Amino acid sequence: MSKQPGEAQSRQEHRLEQAIACMPEWQNKSIRYRPVSGGISNANWHVAIDGSPCAFFVKIPGEGTERFINRDTAHEASIKAADTGYGVPVVAYLRESGVEIFEFIEGWRTSSNLDFQQRDIRINALLALKSFNNQPLLKQTKTVFDMLDEHVDQVRSLQIQVDPDFAWLYQHARRARKTLEAAGLDMAPCMNDTLAGNFMLNTQNHIRLVDFEYASNNDRAYELALWFGEMFYSNRQEHELLEEYYGKSDNKIFARVQLYKYLADMKWSTWALIQNHVADIDFDFAKYGAWKKLRAKSVLNHPDWENWLNAV
Repeated sequence: MSKQPGEAQSRQEHRLEQAIACMPEWQNKSIRYRPVSGGISNANWHVAIDGSPCAFFVKIPGEGTERFINRDTAHEASIKAADTGYGVPVVAYLRESGVEIFEFIEGWRTSSNLDFQQRDIRINALLALKSFNNQPLLKQTKTVFDMLDEHVDQVRSLQIQVDPDFAWLYQHARRARKTLEAAGLDMAPCMNDTLAGNFMLNTQNHIRLVDFEYASNNDRAYELALWFGEMFYSNRQEHELLEEYYGKSDNKIFARVQLYKYLADMKWSTWALIQNHVADIDFDFAKYGAWKKLRAKSVLNHPDWENWLNAV
C-alpha cells in the first residue's frame, strides 16, 4: 500500500520523507511511495513522482551500518558501475544522510540462485562483474582481511558473546591471510556483496548490478570466491567461470578462490553477529550468521584445505 508525504508513521517512513524533502525538483508535485522488499542492510523504497518519465529507487541506510559502510565509496562505486552499462543510473546522493537515489528500472527482477544454474546467465553475470572489476581503482582500499579484523574488533567493543570455537576459526583465517598476502594480491574495485539479489535480470537475461555499499578495492579472486560460494557452483562450473574470467583455470587460481570462500563466510558470519545486535531491519541475522559459520567450517574441513594453502 503506497503513501504520500505527510502520512509517515514508522521511523523509516519519516526518514524517507526527509530525503524526499531534500530533492528540490520533487517539490510541489504529487508523490507516492511504497517499500521495496529484499534489503538486509538498508530500507529500500519505490518513489513515483507525477510527471516524471521514471520512478525512483531510494535507499535509506540501516541503523548501525556506518560501522561497515563508507557511503562515499558506495556512491563512487555506483557511478563506476553505471559507467560500465551494467549498473543503474544514479540520480542523486544526499551525502549528509547517506541516502542514494537511482532510477527504478522497470521490467527487471531480482535474480535467484536458481537463475544462475543457467549457463548464459552465469556468463552474463561474470562479464558484468569483470567489467566493474576492471574499472579504475576506488579511493578506498579495504580487503577481506581488513573487514574481518574490523568486525572482530567491533564484536569485542560491543561485548557480543561468541561461540567457544570462534578463536580457533579466526586463527585459521589469519593463516589463510598470511598465505594469500605472501602470494600477492590482485587489487581491483570489488562489489564485495555478490548475493543473487544484487543481480537484476530482464526477459533477455541481461544483467544489472545493484547495491555497492560494501564496495572497495579488494583482491578480485575474493569477488569470485564470494559469488561462487553464494551460488553453490560445482567445481566444473567454477573452473569454467575462472577460464572465462582469467583466460585460464589452474590449481593456483582455484586454490586462491577456495581459501577466499572460507574468509568470505568468516567475514559475513561475524558481520551477522553485529547486525543481530544493532540492526533495525526485520531479518533473522542469527540464523544467517549460523549458516555462514557452518559453511566456513565446511571449507576448513575439506580434505584439500592444506593442499590449497600450499598451492597459492
